[in-house]
Amino acid sequence: MPNAAGTELPCVMAVLVLFEFAVFGGLLLGLYYAMFAMGLNVVFGAQRIVNLAHGDLVVLGGYAAWELYETWHISPIVAVVIVLPFAIALGFLVQHFLTPRLMRSADPETLSLILFFGLSQIIEALATIVFGPNERSLPTNAIPVSSLHLLGESYPGIWWVSALVAIPVLGVFLWLLYRTPFGLRVRAVMSSVTEAATAGVNASRVSGLFFGIGFGLAVVAGTVGIFIFGGVSPTAGVALTITAFAIIVFGSLGNPWGTIVAAIIFGVVTQLAQVYLPSWSNLVPYALVILTMLLRPQGLLGRRQRVA
Repeated sequence: MPNAAGTELPCVMAVLVLFEFAVFGGLLLGLYYAMFAMGLNVVFGAQRIVNLAHGDLVVLGGYAAWELYETWHISPIVAVVIVLPFAIALGFLVQHFLTPRLMRSADPETLSLILFFGLSQIIEALATIVFGPNERSLPTNAIPVSSLHLLGESYPGIWWVSALVAIPVLGVFLWLLYRTPFGLRVRAVMSSVTEAATAGVNASRVSGLFFGIGFGLAVVAGTVGIFIFGGVSPTAGVALTITAFAIIVFGSLGNPWGTIVAAIIFGVVTQLAQVYLPSWSNLVPYALVILTMLLRPQGLLGRRQRVA
């Protein structure tokens, strides 16, 4: 008769190993999700606009990485540097030519949702025309890295590479926001456009540049995301937007630090769900939004609003 205690011990060890893999893997992916969702929060912070085309910008970044590699064999890591200025310019142009008219309308919030939904559909249609409806992916050796071995576990190389990309990108963004005169003007605009303009801040120019940074973060996330998500397809944008929206709502709309904390928690929870409840893991973003709205509508790091 087998020893019950002897059989239980390997089972417990296996559970602990899976838990360790899920938590540490979730931390690595959480850093990527922070960069991935930050672009959406940046655009919201610039002018209180929810960019429904955010996921489609991530898709564009994935296609850019695929095209640069397939045509010129340029590494997706190098592609980050190449696509970033184009993405920032695109965001600046969108803000400069489209959003001022929205802000002068009677209901700018609703019209902005319609506008960016339309932009999302345009990007999806153009991606389908140019790249076709099928998913595109890159070979694993496009980024020649080996797996990361830690505490007896092996983690996919792209996980720690994505984290190594996200850390300096987020670091530069936070330095720009909190340690530079430009960041001071941005935070003034985020607090109150009217008061910032009264203080002599060119709110339109500041918002345009910050808008561009938000677009840039989304496209940069896409160049790495082609590996994280297993490929890129024209219709992936909606699901990516929902995931990013869930993270920024959980962390607090307009709060960059909230996005980082929420993204790390989201990464860990998602990995735990994929390890222990894989059939339910796709519900994590939706459950996160619902629970946040019910239990803490202002988000993790948001301040509760007083009702007059």
